[in-house]
Amino acid sequence: MKSLVSQNSIPPLHFVEHGEGVPVLALHGWSPDHRLMTGFLEPLFAARPGWRRIYPDLPGMGRTPATGAVASSRDILAAVSRFADERIGDRPFLLVGESYGGYLARALANVRPDRVRGLALVCPIGTQVRHAARTLPERSVIAPDPDLMAGLDEAEAEAFGSLAVVQSPETLRRFRESIAPGLRVADFPALERIQRDWELDEAPESGAPYAHPAVILTGRQDNATGYADAYALLDHYPRATFAVLDRAGHNAQIEQPALVAALLGEWLDRVEESGGLR
Repeated sequence: MKSLVSQNSIPPLHFVEHGEGVPVLALHGWSPDHRLMTGFLEPLFAARPGWRRIYPDLPGMGRTPATGAVASSRDILAAVSRFADERIGDRPFLLVGESYGGYLARALANVRPDRVRGLALVCPIGTQVRHAARTLPERSVIAPDPDLMAGLDEAEAEAFGSLAVVQSPETLRRFRESIAPGLRVADFPALERIQRDWELDEAPESGAPYAHPAVILTGRQDNATGYADAYALLDHYPRATFAVLDRAGHNAQIEQPALVAALLGEWLDRVEESGGLR
């Protein structure tokens, strides 16, 4: 595998940080920014002291620019790896990744299995990185709200409605708070350029099986990354809980927030039980 530390001049990652204690590095998905992660993780950690939550913006997203040096997922992973070294050092830490962030989190855990003591994946990219090759359910809406959708302008109706399985005032509110702000500032020309070299040199599961507590949460109606390709990863994660959540699409964290929080909380319980964090 090529070095995770790129020789190019990759810009530092903008980030926000909350709390003190064991580091938790949270990686958002493609196009939004760190607010996607704070939106569902901060309420969880509000009742669980002792964790230092670190939320970077990936290159081309949020307030982190994507210079010409950032030309591939390999470069983004190099930036995340450097960021982890600078902000966390050699301490044990946890990784949480959503969608594309889950792809990066798996790769980072693969090369640092002794330091990453717990891994949580929410609607992650699975075995197939390219959308056309994924095993996906048909597009469906479990809880439609035609009046709600009719009241949105065309751009918001597309951004929210293209993935929404539950069309409700509450899921729209969560979308507006945690997802839409990142979409508005994303550098889409840069992201399109990076997607031309989107697959990493080696699959994140190319090393030894990951031995620490993990959780993989997927949406039964997720037509972006699906659930079948994530299920195919399970042999590599012998201590993983795997859940397929009904009434949930690619934004399961805003459509099934209580269930996502409960499963992540149970994962944290298992991580704490395993010890060796402090």
